[in-house]
Amino acid sequence: MCDEHNFIFEFDKAYNHQLIEKFEASPEHLLEPGIAPRLKGVYALYQRGTIVYAGKALGNTTLAGRLNDHFRKVSRSKGIDASAITCRFLIIEGDWFVRAAEDALINHYQPEWQGSGFGRHAPGAGRPGKHPSKWETKYPRVEE
Repeated sequence: MCDEHNFIFEFDKAYNHQLIEKFEASPEHLLEPGIAPRLKGVYALYQRGTIVYAGKALGNTTLAGRLNDHFRKVSRSKGIDASAITCRFLIIEGDWFVRAAEDALINHYQPEWQGSGFGRHAPGAGRPGKHPSKWETKYPRVEE
């Protein structure tokens, strides 16, 4: 018998498809403090209409907290206009679904800032002898 008669439901493909569809239909907002609720979920940052970073709020973090952190980071960086950064977010229940949603966004859009050191918990950040990340090199912090 040939494989054309077999059906295997691929939950991840169905979830990813629905997530991307819902995400793209959600409103896009200017990145500013207080734009999101204090709930868990996923979000993406846009620069000139292109997704540049995708992340999740899970555990002790919230969408409001993560987006506020990113607003502060962008606002304190040279070479980038915070008023040109927008965001989208989705509130999602269930830790597994939040993790799966972040993975779907990253794999679907392959954001430029992903893995650049932009994220809040960049590996080695602030450690002695650590070289500046790709993000820090492109957008150095404004001296206060």
